[in-house]
Amino acid sequence: MNKDEFQGGARYIGGKIEKAVGDTVNSRDWQVDGVVDQVAGGAQNLYGRAKSAIGDVVDGAPELADKIGSEARVAGDRALDAAKRGARTAQDSVKQAPVLWALGAAALGYGLAWLVHGQRD
Repeated sequence: MNKDEFQGGARYIGGKIEKAVGDTVNSRDWQVDGVVDQVAGGAQNLYGRAKSAIGDVVDGAPELADKIGSEARVAGDRALDAAKRGARTAQDSVKQAPVLWALGAAALGYGLAWLVHGQRD
């Protein structure tokens, strides 16, 4: 709780008391002053609460940034490991059947060339 929250709350309560006294003694001035203090106290309290909330967000921002950074690093490491496993699997399959891979690459190259240049008459 910051000073604006405290002072605003105190002023609001004081305004309620002032209005109640004004109602009791039937004094229009006390009633109006009480309502004015209630509104001003409520506004000051609300300002203090907003200031506290912003302070909490600012205080938590470095921790949030660290958490996001560490999670991003973990995700990047996982993606790197998956890419390495995929590359090893591809290398192993090429070593086991190099002729099949060469024929596949040639067929793919021919198909791409045919698509790019069109059919020749």
